[in-house]
Amino acid sequence: MTLLRPRDDASDVGPDPGCARCPGVPSVQDVYRTEIGDVLPAEFAEHWRYLGDDDIPKDRYTTKAFHDLEVERVWKRTWQMACREDDLPNSGDTVVYEIAGLSVLVVRTPAGTVKAYWNSCLHRGTQLRSFDGTVPELRCQYHGWAWNLDGTFKDMPCAWDFAHVDRAQLCLPELAVDTWGGFVFVNPDLAAAPLAQQLAPMPDHFRRWPLGKRAKTVHVAKVFRANWKVAMAAFMEGYHVPTSHPQGLPALADLNIQYDCYDQVSRILFMQGVPSPALPVELTQQEILDATLQLAGIDAQIPLPEGMTARAMLATLGRQQLTDGLGLTLPDWADADLLDIIVYYAFPNLVIWAGYALPLVYRFRPYGDDPEMSVMEIMMLAPLPDDAEVPPPAEVQWLGPDDSFAAAPALGPFLAPIFDQDQSNIVRNQRGLRTSLRSGITLSTYQESLVRHHDQVLDRYLRGDI
Repeated sequence: MTLLRPRDDASDVGPDPGCARCPGVPSVQDVYRTEIGDVLPAEFAEHWRYLGDDDIPKDRYTTKAFHDLEVERVWKRTWQMACREDDLPNSGDTVVYEIAGLSVLVVRTPAGTVKAYWNSCLHRGTQLRSFDGTVPELRCQYHGWAWNLDGTFKDMPCAWDFAHVDRAQLCLPELAVDTWGGFVFVNPDLAAAPLAQQLAPMPDHFRRWPLGKRAKTVHVAKVFRANWKVAMAAFMEGYHVPTSHPQGLPALADLNIQYDCYDQVSRILFMQGVPSPALPVELTQQEILDATLQLAGIDAQIPLPEGMTARAMLATLGRQQLTDGLGLTLPDWADADLLDIIVYYAFPNLVIWAGYALPLVYRFRPYGDDPEMSVMEIMMLAPLPDDAEVPPPAEVQWLGPDDSFAAAPALGPFLAPIFDQDQSNIVRNQRGLRTSLRSGITLSTYQESLVRHHDQVLDRYLRGDI
């Protein structure tokens, strides 16, 4: 088992950050300055540093020993998104959150608070609940021991046979619980640093893109025959887009992506309405507009006024959709807020799309206790008008390892084919790792820097530095 060597001086070694960028094309900052002006909002500022160029040891994607180490030092020590607050609207609502063989029961109490307990009966260890639902109490179906929703012990059958048991010591063991952006987070480590510290700078940045008033309209869970980090890494860089998603070349600036690394969070800024530098021909602004609409599944011919850019028209259409179509009151947003794929990666396994291009959230987890199996969850959080009631959240649809994303109609004709292309890469990546004679994988210094950043944060936990 190999850990990456610490790089405390990583920001001071290697090439200048400006060198490892696609040459001869406008950067995100170049485009934003033409649209917003010289004083960019802090949320769009660059925040990248050189992280080194060592290979990443492949045993962290394939071995049970590394998986077991992650369980002890990551899954038992980090804040993890367990559910949305809207999944627990009423007293007695429960959600079962499982990660790498661990099982947690998240509960809404009669007092209105959210608590999380280890999902295990204190009699003989039986799982208290194996599925979500609403209950008046937490009663083990094996022998009938029961707890109140606040975790205090309620009763047991044949209490006369347990005179040796101190009922005062039978409260369900709890996990730490906190909320942010409408999400419920749990942490097995009761002495952990606050959630805000692990998420920084997201709480500050997302004041621009509030997540609280959202409806979970889609929830799809897909099982992969791949390590959870292999699956997650497929969504952390745009280097694969020209070869894996060629349909996006006329509309997406894949090689121009801005990559930002913070402490335990990273981010991409991915422009829409700007062609890929890999496209072999130069397009007119009308052609860019047509291609972007087609990519989004919009069958419409919209003439572009003279002197207007495709991005400006796309932003206008986006504003109309949100104001006229959804009845939202919009702040004075820049075109980037409405157009661009702004994605935050919160260690260890949560991915949130900011802005309003697509309201997507991903969560990646080991599937059971197998280091080469994982599950990716895709949620869509639709923004709601201030005066709208939040509807019941969509139920999760599970897809097996051999299922196509097209089997989830809620993803629509635009997203499902893209996810299927990613699925092909993920499965082949894992197979190839098992076959490879090399001891590690090689990453680019810029375009795959978020993959390296994630692994370096992981190693900080494994070494006990966090």
